[in-house]
Amino acid sequence: MDVTTPANAPWLIVGLGNPGPEYAMNRHNVGFMVVELLAGRIGGKFKRAGKAQAQVVEGRLGAPGPASRRVILAKPMSFMNLSGGPVNALRDFYKVPVANIVAIHDELDIDYGVLRLKLGGGDNGHNGLKSMTKAMGADYHRVRFGIGRPPGRMQVADFVLKDFSSAERKELDYFVDRAADAVEALVTEGLERAQSSYNS
Repeated sequence: MDVTTPANAPWLIVGLGNPGPEYAMNRHNVGFMVVELLAGRIGGKFKRAGKAQAQVVEGRLGAPGPASRRVILAKPMSFMNLSGGPVNALRDFYKVPVANIVAIHDELDIDYGVLRLKLGGGDNGHNGLKSMTKAMGADYHRVRFGIGRPPGRMQVADFVLKDFSSAERKELDYFVDRAADAVEALVTEGLERAQSSYNS
């Protein structure tokens, strides 16, 4: 189901992750990786966003013309479990409808590299989503990037805060690029068309 919002309303695209170089290649930081790639595509550099505890890039996604969409790419700088505060502050500042917010995040229950796009739903134990939903309700879009389940008896917290393995890194650039394409399709073509192209 697509929620109708004003055609000229901007989109807030949030990559979920933890700030700091020690977290940069963690599985939990794949949301940051996707928004960083999108920032490169629109030729922007992340900068501090006023009073919000976040870094942002403003620009347009999609082919030039009426189909392109104004977007704010964001990386909350608050640590994952407090993401809701910075996202809500950006939503207020840029006057973004909740249905025009996209959270890009790692997902344990999906195989590595597989994407699922959806609107609303639960948080599935993901602390970034939990914080966002608490701050503004659940009716935002999600781009779920599969990381698979931890091997053996490894704890989930240890698994998500570890870097992608050397085997995973061989395909990581391709999967991040595909996730960025999926975000672009979501904001320019709508959820249903993006799902039919990218939900695998």
